[in-house]
Amino acid sequence: MLKNYFKTAWRNLIGNISFSVINILGLAIGMASAILILLWIQNEMSHDRFHVNKDRLYVANNRDKFNGELWAWSQTSKPLAPALKQDYPDVEDAVRVNDYETFLFTVGDKHMNINGAAADPGFLTMFSFKLLSGSTNALTGNNSIVVTQKMAIKLFGTEDVMGKTVKIDSTDNFTITGVLKDLPNNTSFKFEYILPWSYLKKINQDDSYWGNNSVKTFILLKPGVSQASFDKKIKNITIDHTKNGEKSTTQVFTQLFSDSWLYSKAQNGVYVGGRIERVKLFGIIAIFILLIACINFMNLSTARSEKRAKEVGIRKVAGATKESLILQFIGESVMLSFLAGLFAVIIVEVSLRGFNHLVGKELFIDFSNPTYWLFAVLFILFTGLLAGSYPAFYLSSYQPVKVLKGTFIAVNSLVTPRKVLVVLQFTFAIALIICTIIVQHQINYAQARDTGYSRNNLIYVSMQGDVSKNYDLIKLDLLNKSAATAVTKSMSPITQRYSDGWGFSWPGSTEADHKVDFVRMASDADFTKTMGVKMAEGRDIDIKKYPADSTAMLLNEAAVKIMRLKDPIGAMVKCDGRDWHVVGVVKDFIYESPYEKIQQLVVQGPKAWFNIVHIKLNPANSIAKNIDMITQVFKQYNPQYPFEYKFVDEQYNAKFEDENRIGTLAALFAGLTVFISCLGLFGLATYVAENRIKEIGVRKVLGASVASITTLLSIDFLKLVIISYILASPIAWYAMHKWLEAYTYRINIEWWVFALAGTLSVIIAIGTISFQAVRAALANPVRSLRS
Repeated sequence: MLKNYFKTAWRNLIGNISFSVINILGLAIGMASAILILLWIQNEMSHDRFHVNKDRLYVANNRDKFNGELWAWSQTSKPLAPALKQDYPDVEDAVRVNDYETFLFTVGDKHMNINGAAADPGFLTMFSFKLLSGSTNALTGNNSIVVTQKMAIKLFGTEDVMGKTVKIDSTDNFTITGVLKDLPNNTSFKFEYILPWSYLKKINQDDSYWGNNSVKTFILLKPGVSQASFDKKIKNITIDHTKNGEKSTTQVFTQLFSDSWLYSKAQNGVYVGGRIERVKLFGIIAIFILLIACINFMNLSTARSEKRAKEVGIRKVAGATKESLILQFIGESVMLSFLAGLFAVIIVEVSLRGFNHLVGKELFIDFSNPTYWLFAVLFILFTGLLAGSYPAFYLSSYQPVKVLKGTFIAVNSLVTPRKVLVVLQFTFAIALIICTIIVQHQINYAQARDTGYSRNNLIYVSMQGDVSKNYDLIKLDLLNKSAATAVTKSMSPITQRYSDGWGFSWPGSTEADHKVDFVRMASDADFTKTMGVKMAEGRDIDIKKYPADSTAMLLNEAAVKIMRLKDPIGAMVKCDGRDWHVVGVVKDFIYESPYEKIQQLVVQGPKAWFNIVHIKLNPANSIAKNIDMITQVFKQYNPQYPFEYKFVDEQYNAKFEDENRIGTLAALFAGLTVFISCLGLFGLATYVAENRIKEIGVRKVLGASVASITTLLSIDFLKLVIISYILASPIAWYAMHKWLEAYTYRINIEWWVFALAGTLSVIIAIGTISFQAVRAALANPVRSLRS
């Protein structure tokens, strides 16, 4: 019997090759799309969950109220980990990680700036990163260093580097005591080396100040310790350790480290969202794309029911049961699903490289993993059962008497399952089109926002090596050689926040104002000239012209507003144990997210600290010429370090990467959804044209025009598309309204978005149907009536 079923299925597959191709292609594209999304979701969900100790590994967080809101953040103070380890028996180990260190590494004639981390000795024991060489005690020596495979090959051309020496910042020699396998792509750590924490002490980057939140603190609790009870014990640890007359209200709590990747967005001091929202969104998209592909299969299978009705009738007369017929038709759908699955894997393998580039991941299918094969079989079986269930029950329910008499077809029903499925298909496709348009509109809206400074011809360089010592000479040389029109030092790049703080006081400030958080920048001179920032009142900091400007300060308009200063020029602002005098107010400019409101900012004079040199390139020269001259200047005054620079406009555009990625993915999957839906619509239009061929012939003989016949064949499908549009519009509006709530600077959802999506939907539907409709209308009526 199974052999007979297989033969029948194969004959139907070959005998209706056009429908079979549409079925398999639609199903394969839907399965491939779902597989790509599921690979991405699997990678996101597995982030930092491969560690052996993941169930008792936590990351410490701070919680406090600023600007009237309760905040939570994961940067903590440096003395927190030693205090936890020493005073709390529940703690098995506590480790600090400072993963923002870029040092110059020298091996022979090679000089490279490489980004890495500094960590306490217990790091390699706490986390399950694979060591190819060395032991988990590799960070106990003061001059030991652990490197990754990638860094070992980069410096020495081989992984066999144990015991070899590298020089850091041209002063300190370190011995390689461990080699780590390159970090997996599902970890939040991005270092290429790990230095012992003791090195930070040596270079004066360690401190015991509980108010300096600048490192990550990881905690390994002992087995059986409850997170809730531990959080109660450490809640006031920062408050209890704050000394020297300072007052702290910052509380400490923990978050399971394996949850921190997905849940990084805090509301009212609690992590409630983040990347998990994107995972859920694309999970829904994957389900619906697969569902739409299955709907295609259902529609085309039931549309061909007339051709198989007599087969069902004869089988039932010959004694076949309904259950055996259901088994037969589901078996056929599973066979088609396996063929589609094979093509889907090929599509995935071909497109994976481009998809990885799009999502910024290194996803792959592990064919050597038995779990993959089990999942693949279950995925194909599930798809086959989902796609074949309705056609199986539909076809097996035919009554033999009606089938053989030819009276089984319900003509011109107002509502049929097939129409419902087509509406469901296009509802999701149109909703995705609307969402794609709104996402792109929001991105364009933010990109068009005035930044408040000039990004063109502006670069920045890190102050490494002798740059700080020779800064005045470097600046003078760049200006004299006309490579730059302005140069200034800064605490951070103008596109980023390196520092913020509270505890500021000013004339008229209250106790509550001490918990207002200010973003910090710094400058020595020419801040506004170099950045292109506009002055609202007062003047720029200029340490050359005004020696007292070492403690000068600029405020932005947002700071003046929150400080309630009617006459800010000359006001004294106290912070960090120093008095700063305000010399100017700058107009608000964007230094972080272009989607959020601009926060209060202070630009401090030279008594602050500097990390970055901003250089405004001379527009009279080509960029290449300017960069070449600047490179020569830096090589002259900082010869041990490679000259590395970044363009401010490129760094600003990088702020849109996540949203652009979402927009591109939404557009891609919207396009695929529309394509799959159109495949089904094309197949249905073809089948309807074939079934109504004699009707069309009679109408033509009676004088019907090609246009009227085309309209006749198209109108029913267009009605379904319009119904889909009516259903999709409120769904898409609600989804995008919730998505836009995450942005302070956002668009309003306007009517033209829906009008455009509706027009596109109708055009796509007409384009899909019209080919078959016109072809049927142009057919020779003599041949139609004769056949």
